[in-house]
Amino acid sequence: MRNWHEYNESLVRRGSLEFWIEQGIAEVWKENGTIIIRKKRGAQQQYSDSAIELCRLIGKVFHQRLRQTEGFVRSIFKQTRVRMRVPDFTTLSRRGNTMTVQLPTQQKENVVAILDSTGLKVYGEGEWKVRKHGYSKHREWMKAHISIDKDGEIRAVKLTDNSVDDARAGEALLEQQRTDTITEVDADGAYDKRKFYAACKRQNITQIVIPPRKGARIWKHGNSIGQPHARDENIRAIRATTRSKWKQESGYHKRSGVETTMFRTKTIFGEKLYARTVKNQEIEMMLMAKALNLMLYNGMPDSYAVT
Repeated sequence: MRNWHEYNESLVRRGSLEFWIEQGIAEVWKENGTIIIRKKRGAQQQYSDSAIELCRLIGKVFHQRLRQTEGFVRSIFKQTRVRMRVPDFTTLSRRGNTMTVQLPTQQKENVVAILDSTGLKVYGEGEWKVRKHGYSKHREWMKAHISIDKDGEIRAVKLTDNSVDDARAGEALLEQQRTDTITEVDADGAYDKRKFYAACKRQNITQIVIPPRKGARIWKHGNSIGQPHARDENIRAIRATTRSKWKQESGYHKRSGVETTMFRTKTIFGEKLYARTVKNQEIEMMLMAKALNLMLYNGMPDSYAVT
């Protein structure tokens, strides 16, 4: 690592209240000019969407439920002498149902879409209870699907139930990235399906690094009209050498970056979604993705291969 001192300072700033307040307040003032929108004297105060999002983001980063988030943000404003009212927990809950979280992304000329998914527990039971009494019918998992660029920035997020396969969710991730110029897609074998390749073709993505299943057959033979199929080219390259050699030469191992992002997500925020409805769970997932991107912009390690 070439920038250990700078990266260490960025890790310290991630736990700073000032960092998260500055991030949120800047958006609130930029969008609305004030955190509170007043109708008339004596009327109930209406909070801007950014104010609600700021409170929910702080609560998620510091592992606070809604009541504790209200008190936490109130105490922060008091200590920093910010003269603004804080939404109560019922307002945070009610407004959270309709909140739209915008994922911050940077403008880039070319993007490499690296896709993966992971399970997040909903209404989960502790391992002791499961071992003692077995699983209950309410035990459930949701799948978080993300697409990152090669620098680790999250570019798209999709939350589904565990019955949705990765290839179908991958279509939705690519659709979210329609404004990106995607030059390459990297994913594991779960995305090796015709529908996902068709989604890549619709966005004119020709460089697709997905390991075909063992025993996979050619879809479009070499004497066919038009460009060869990306999957078939991967199969031919594997047949010519080995699967391990193909992974090394194609750069498939950069897919480990998305696994690192999944690990960061669970390490920082845990493996559970605490919201009760699917809509709120989607918002909770978007807040986690937004926080991870803000941490990324704050500073990341400058790593290099040791020769």
